[in-house]
Amino acid sequence: MMTGAANKFDRPQMPVLVAGLGLTGWSVVRYLIAEGCDVAVTDTREHPPYLESLQQAFPDVPFVRNLPLTEYDAYSAVVASPGLAVEADNVIGDIELFVRAAEAPIIAITGSNGKSTVTMLVGEMLAAGDYQVEVGGNIGTPALDLLQQPVPDFYVLELSSFQLETTYSMAAKSSVVLNVSEDHMDRYASLPDYTEAKFRIYQDAECQVLNRDDAIAGKYSTNGFSVSFGLDQPAPGHFGIICSSGERYFASGSEKLCPVSAMTMKGEQNVSNVLAAMALVTGAGLSLNGEMVDAAMRYSGLPHRCELVGTWNSIQWINDSKGTNVGATLAAINGASKPLLLIAGGQGKGADFSPMADALGLGMKKVILFGEDAAIIHNALGDDNRIQIADSLQQAVLCARDCAKSGDTILFSPACASFDMFDSYVQRGEEFSRLVKEVNDAG
Repeated sequence: MMTGAANKFDRPQMPVLVAGLGLTGWSVVRYLIAEGCDVAVTDTREHPPYLESLQQAFPDVPFVRNLPLTEYDAYSAVVASPGLAVEADNVIGDIELFVRAAEAPIIAITGSNGKSTVTMLVGEMLAAGDYQVEVGGNIGTPALDLLQQPVPDFYVLELSSFQLETTYSMAAKSSVVLNVSEDHMDRYASLPDYTEAKFRIYQDAECQVLNRDDAIAGKYSTNGFSVSFGLDQPAPGHFGIICSSGERYFASGSEKLCPVSAMTMKGEQNVSNVLAAMALVTGAGLSLNGEMVDAAMRYSGLPHRCELVGTWNSIQWINDSKGTNVGATLAAINGASKPLLLIAGGQGKGADFSPMADALGLGMKKVILFGEDAAIIHNALGDDNRIQIADSLQQAVLCARDCAKSGDTILFSPACASFDMFDSYVQRGEEFSRLVKEVNDAG
C-alpha cells in the first residue's frame, strides 16, 4: 500500500474501481457517483449482496466479476472493501474517503475486543452531554453514509484492522487501541503485523488513549498527548479505579466519579470499556459532566455481547455470540458468574486457542465445542474429561441444559467466526437464543 494512492485518485481522466459490493462497497459506489466520479465495480462472488441495487440505480456502471489484479492499474484508485486483501499500489478504503470529506472531528476506536461497546458508549455519553454525534464505521452505518446527515459536533467511528490498513490521513481528535489479542490470523502473517495495522489509528491523532492493562496496546510509544485508563488507581489526568470504604469508584486522577456498582453492564471487561470511553471523551477536549457519566452507567450493552437470554431452574444462559476471537471469550469467561459451562466453536480464523486452556481452572464445569474447528480447539485445550464435542449448536444447547445444575451459568461465547454455519454472529446469536428458549420451555 502506498500513501501516494491519494494523489493517483485525483486523476480525473481515469475511473475508480470499487472492489467488493457488500454494504460498505455499495456506500462507496453511491458516494463516488454523487461526487461526479466515473465508477466501475468488481466482486469475486457470483451474487454480491448489492448487485441488483447497483443495476437498478446505476445501470450504466460496469460490473466485472472477478476482475484480474493485473488490470487494477487502469484505475486512478481502487477502493477496497474491508476484508479484501488487495495488493496494489493504488488501494484506499472507505474510511480514507470519509476522513478527506469529514467536516467534524473524529473519535476513533479499534481493538480486538470491546470496540463496538466503547463506540456506542462514547456516542451515548456525547449525546447526553448535548452534543450532536454520528456513530458508524465498522458498526451500524457505513462511514460514508454518515456524510449524508447534517454535520455533527463529532463523528464516532469503530474501525477494524482491515479498514485501518487502507487509511492514511485520519488525524483523529482522540483515538484508542483498546487491546490486542490474536484475531484474523488467517489474514495476517503474525501478531505484530496485525498489531501494526491496529496502531495506524494513532497516526497524527491529537490525543492517543492507551490501555495500561494490556500487554501490547499499553506499550504503544507516543511523543504526543496521551491519556491512559486501567483498572488500577490512576495518576492525575488519567482514568482508573479508586477503592474507598469497601466500594470501588470510577475515577479521574484522585477524583471519584461514581461507584462501579452503579453500572448497568456487568463484568470487568465492561468496567474497562467505560474507563476507555471516559478517556476518549476527555481526550477529545471535553469536560466529563454528570450527564455523561450517568449515560455510561445506564448503558445496558450490545445485543449478543454477554447478553442474558434468561434464567431457567436458577441457571443463567448468556449469549455472547459477538465473542468471535479468543480474547473476547476469555473476557466473557472472566466476567461470568461461576460455576460455568462454556459453549464455543465455529470458524477459528487460524487462531491459537491454547490461552483458553488456562480458563479450565476458572470455575469451569464443562466445555462443549461445535462447528468447523471444534477438534482444533479440543486439541489446544488438552485431554480433559470436561470437554465434549457436539454435532450442532442445538446438540450443544441440549447437552449444556442436561449437565447444568441450579446456580450454574451457561455461556455461549464461540471464540470463532460464524461463517461455517451462519451468515453472521447476529444470526448465530439469534439461533442460540431461540434454541435456549425452545429447550427450556419444553421442559
